[in-house]
Amino acid sequence: MGEFIKVEIDSNRCQGMAESNEWIDVCPVNIFKLENNRPVVVEENEDECTLCMLCVNACKSGTITIHKLYDQ
Repeated sequence: MGEFIKVEIDSNRCQGMAESNEWIDVCPVNIFKLENNRPVVVEENEDECTLCMLCVNACKSGTITIHKLYDQ
């Protein structure tokens, strides 16, 4: 788990996401990968997240949630 960012994938909403890898490729810091044909977060890359929200916009609403673990 990252120190500053926690990225979560709602497994109940990600049905069929593995069929289209475009949402994985849109991440500029490679936070996601497929493992056993299921999307997972690469935890060691979480803190590289730039909060660009490209993954959130590429997926169904509510599938990916990004939590900031720090105060602005």
